[in-house]
Amino acid sequence: MAAYVPAGWPTGVHPPGSKEFEQTAVAWLLDVVPPDYRLHGVLRRHPVALAALARHHLAACVAGAREGYRTARAELGSDLPPASLDAVLDAYRTEGRRLVETARAVDLVGRALRGEVFAPQLAGTQDEGRSPANRRGGSGQRPRGGKRADAKQPTDAKQAAKANQPTDAKQAANAKHATDAKQPASAKQAASARQRAARPREVTPARER
Repeated sequence: MAAYVPAGWPTGVHPPGSKEFEQTAVAWLLDVVPPDYRLHGVLRRHPVALAALARHHLAACVAGAREGYRTARAELGSDLPPASLDAVLDAYRTEGRRLVETARAVDLVGRALRGEVFAPQLAGTQDEGRSPANRRGGSGQRPRGGKRADAKQPTDAKQAAKANQPTDAKQAANAKHATDAKQPASAKQAASARQRAARPREVTPARER
């Protein structure tokens, strides 16, 4: 059974762990870097060093292609006709994509030379299946029964209003009872006062001399 290689693995390089993996990896990496690097035997003896050198070389090439694309119009606009300038920009785009893909392949080969084992990723891992609200620590989750915790607040407020209603009604009734109790006494006193005022005064007969 062939060993697994991730997407982007370079064509011509045998899978990690195979007999010819290191040999084919060195040959491919030497094709990536400038030809003069073949003169240095240390890079053949230590493929990990060759992979690191190729990674830095490709990173510089990608950065140079991006910078050239950004400045092409200002740098060449006065020297090239519009059609030729568009062709130069298209060359930057094409080679830029190739350099980025090669840089990714160099990274994969370098990791394999360091002993990393690649395995296929299972689709729909637990983290991917979780909603954004769950990843924030459970915010927005509903408790069991399908109701939110804050849904109880209106019920509690209603119950509290009901609990307070008898007390308020009782207090109002007591106040009314006290007022009504005072009214008869006041009315009785007023009636007694009127009766006393209406009585004729008794005249005491004078003593006979």
